[in-house]
Amino acid sequence: MTTQPMIKLADGNIMPQLGLGVWQATHDQTVAAVSDALNIGYRAIDTAAIYKNEAGVGEALQASSLPRDQLFITTKLWNTDQSDPQKALEESLQKLRLDFVDLYLIHWPVPDQDTYVDAWRGLLRLQEQGLVKSIGVSNFHPHHLQRLKAETGVFPVINQVELHPLFQQRQLHAWNATHQIQTESWSPLAQGGEGVFDQPLIRQLALKYGKTPAQIVIRWHLDSGLVVIPKSVTSTRIRENFDVFDFRLDKDELGEIAKLDAGKRLGPDPDVPRTTFPTKD
Repeated sequence: MTTQPMIKLADGNIMPQLGLGVWQATHDQTVAAVSDALNIGYRAIDTAAIYKNEAGVGEALQASSLPRDQLFITTKLWNTDQSDPQKALEESLQKLRLDFVDLYLIHWPVPDQDTYVDAWRGLLRLQEQGLVKSIGVSNFHPHHLQRLKAETGVFPVINQVELHPLFQQRQLHAWNATHQIQTESWSPLAQGGEGVFDQPLIRQLALKYGKTPAQIVIRWHLDSGLVVIPKSVTSTRIRENFDVFDFRLDKDELGEIAKLDAGKRLGPDPDVPRTTFPTKD
């Protein structure tokens, strides 16, 4: 298996282009999945305070013999904690059993709450303290990003957004790239491949390369320059999702996949007001 590619962020830090996401995984599932992933060769793990499984990630990391500088750990600031990022991160670090995280993201802009700019200032302070290496955001539109830059002078280095073949966000991806913001894909398989894996083109490419539809889609993310964090708690699928470094899609194939874009968003639009949120407790 060829070594996985790495991405250099605008702040000079380097991250693996492929990682494991643990959204909706229970504590025990998270411990097992992260342990399997690290043994397989993953070095990037993506969690969040609202996932309620940071402790599971921490348990798996603690049991691993891998040195800290070989790991890239991401967690996220939840909406109700935007007024105190310092406290929120300290709680996350305690659960993760880490002294710092490699990437800390504001999970949602929640524009009607109007605290994301102050939260961003908080992340800048956390970075200065060495508690985070890189700082970014999740689910931000360009106008949210422009406001961060206008009011703080600093763009995030990464914007993690819903992105898959049925919702490709090409304009946002291009805008991010123009401003040296790396785009990262969540729900990269469209939540279990719904409507994607049965596309004739994806099935045709899977047969051509001797891969599964999921592997074709993950390879599409990589060849499109995206960071990708497919979620699985099944050992065989975690291994399968990592076995994508021995082939590449060509330009014509990428162009054909581009035609699958249906603007089909599965999650909420960041600009739609949200009056209530799930709680961490």
